Amino acid sequence: DLERPLARWEMETLFHEQPETGNPYLEDALLQSYLKTHLPPKVLEEVHQDLERFGNRLLSQVKPLGWECELNPPVFRQYDAWGQRVDHILTCSAWRRIKEIAAEEGLVAEAYERRYSSWSRLHQAVKLYLFSTFSGGFSCPLAMTDGAAKVIESLGIPGSLKNAFEHLTSRDPKKFWTSGQWMTERRGGSDVANSTETVARKQPDGTYHLHGFKWFTSAADSDVTLTLARVVDAEGQVKQGSSGLSLFFLKVRDEEGKLNSIRVQRLKEKLGTRQMATAELWLDGAKAQLISAEGRGVASISSMLNITRIHNVIAAVASMRRMISLSREYARKRVAFGKLLKDHPLHMQTLARMEVQTRGAFLLLAETVRLLGLVEANMASEQEQLLLRLLIPVAKLYTGKQASAVAVEAMESFGGQGYMEDTGLPVMVRDTLVLSIWEGTTNILALDVLRSLTKSHGQVMTLFCSTVQEKLELASSTAELEQAVKQMRDATSSLARFTQAAGARGALTMELAARDFSYTLARIYAGALLLEHAARPDASSADISAARRWCNQELCPVTTGLESSSYEAKEAFLDSTLVYEGSPA
Repeated sequence: DLERPLARWEMETLFHEQPETGNPYLEDALLQSYLKTHLPPKVLEEVHQDLERFGNRLLSQVKPLGWECELNPPVFRQYDAWGQRVDHILTCSAWRRIKEIAAEEGLVAEAYERRYSSWSRLHQAVKLYLFSTFSGGFSCPLAMTDGAAKVIESLGIPGSLKNAFEHLTSRDPKKFWTSGQWMTERRGGSDVANSTETVARKQPDGTYHLHGFKWFTSAADSDVTLTLARVVDAEGQVKQGSSGLSLFFLKVRDEEGKLNSIRVQRLKEKLGTRQMATAELWLDGAKAQLISAEGRGVASISSMLNITRIHNVIAAVASMRRMISLSREYARKRVAFGKLLKDHPLHMQTLARMEVQTRGAFLLLAETVRLLGLVEANMASEQEQLLLRLLIPVAKLYTGKQASAVAVEAMESFGGQGYMEDTGLPVMVRDTLVLSIWEGTTNILALDVLRSLTKSHGQVMTLFCSTVQEKLELASSTAELEQAVKQMRDATSSLARFTQAAGARGALTMELAARDFSYTLARIYAGALLLEHAARPDASSADISAARRWCNQELCPVTTGLESSSYEAKEAFLDSTLVYEGSPA
């Protein structure tokens, strides 16, 4: 060994430091303990077997396919060799194979077959959680496919859409369709009411021809899509605003495989999610079916947004878990300053802080999905439906931010290796950064949180606080959690006082506080879930430690803003002055 060249010795040592993780289900103690706590015994037995098998398949089949998708991103071929315009989006064989596996595993179907009643949605969500970071970006088309299926189901699966629903929820790879979600146009993203320019002209056969430009269409290689457009009336006019928008279903290609009067302008050059084709599309008379009541398009996509936002939460939590799994394995192998990284207290403190954030995010996800399952099985109370409406935007906005922070911190834990492209770590960081943008940015979601309060006339806040108190009551008898329970009760009281004080100050105060308010809701509710989980008779020391550490952070940041007058009108003026000082008018 001593005779080997130094360069070779160092290189071989570095090779031995590559982190290798095992079955992602079997290595996720929190996931297993959650399922054991909540699932009925018979359901748990079957789900456990399925997830263990699926975890092995992820390692042996999906993981290498996902990496192949990263190395072979989609290619746009506009013309053939003879100058004929073809607008082909070419995807690699690995992408197509992952689509087949997604069908075989029922990654959409599971939620609609309802084999396990209200627990079917949780079963599906857990499989997607395990699948996400290995999937080469295929989680995105699955999110939109699930959203499209939910819209069709919410419409009662009309006869004209029965065939489409069966394809979207099929386990047969030869029949399975994926769906796009073509909402974003040139003038905006979330503001569909004012940015949608696409028009729909009714045809004698009852179908519509769509004309417009879709600025950002994810998974542009999908089989079908849902999209918004404005119906042209008999006078050739369209109605502006959200009340002028209707929802349409269309097939991307006809029976001969030709594009449905759709022209591809280009593929987007994105920071991340490069494995997936995102395109600019012209609709030049695309044949479509009106599926909502005319002018009720925005209302009709609400169920789809709930699903895709939950998928965003799944992707965020999955990213956090994967990055931490790699970081902790690396800490077992990497030697620095004479000892393994895992033996450096400061390094382990950093990993532990990431773990606490990931645990809180996971339980927030699981609770949201549990409530969705109850709603879909017609088992949810009115209170549970209200709570779900609040938690979806709260969970989406908070985990999107958490995921970015954890991903960057985890990358740093690898030192210079974390910055090397061929380790795959930069890919995961880039793909994670989009999660605070997709399906509504943080501010858009924070304003949606306020809308849920307004629409319930404040009832949802009373429900939120009482639910938190119920969970704290369960944990209060555990001596090790006593201080954490007190911290949570103090934070909940502070939140209640803020809500009362802000309500008396007017709409501007609440808008300026919206982000901090939403963060407060997320931290308090996740803290309550962590305490509830830690109060189980068979809770581990890690469960208890995570709950206590979570409660040591600032649980109610919105009160700090109120005390510092950050939410007053004069501060809004000063914000603009600060941002634009010295810039041209």
